[in-house]
Amino acid sequence: MSTEAANKYTVHTKDTAPEASKPVLEQVEQAFGFIPNVVGVLAESPLAVAAYATVNGLVEEKSALTPQEQQVAILTISKENGCEYCVAAHAKVAGMKEVPAEVVQALQEGREPDDAKLAALSRIARLLVEKRGWIDEDAQNAFFEAGYEKAHLLDLISIIALKTISNYTNHIAQTPLDKAFSA
Repeated sequence: MSTEAANKYTVHTKDTAPEASKPVLEQVEQAFGFIPNVVGVLAESPLAVAAYATVNGLVEEKSALTPQEQQVAILTISKENGCEYCVAAHAKVAGMKEVPAEVVQALQEGREPDDAKLAALSRIARLLVEKRGWIDEDAQNAFFEAGYEKAHLLDLISIIALKTISNYTNHIAQTPLDKAFSA
């Protein structure tokens, strides 16, 4: 296989995906009404697509962060990781989760939102990514003083794990943006 051919990633459908990935693609399609391109790319690896779908489901079901806070974290992390696909996709999702448009715009531009609590969340998410988890007590205390608890911080680390899967996948695969996520 030539290097050029080896570097191209397939955006799988339920018809082209490995057998072990097909059940996950069916679940995603039922949940979203379509299979996002990043999930199609992840389907190349049954492990990767299952890990992504499982962690995503757990974040939505079990996180102490509200759906709006989850999207603030996801947008911040994706912006910090330079993932244009996820920033665009989650700008759309954030709107559906009722994150105010001015908050979404600030995060897309790499700025903190005006809302003090959401700004504290965005700030610590950015620091966690930037410092690879090595944040000092002052940063943690500022987060807790904004009204968050230890469970929120640990949930945020789980969201970073989720976004690492999708952000890095999009980087290596140059995943095309879905029409559903286009501006």
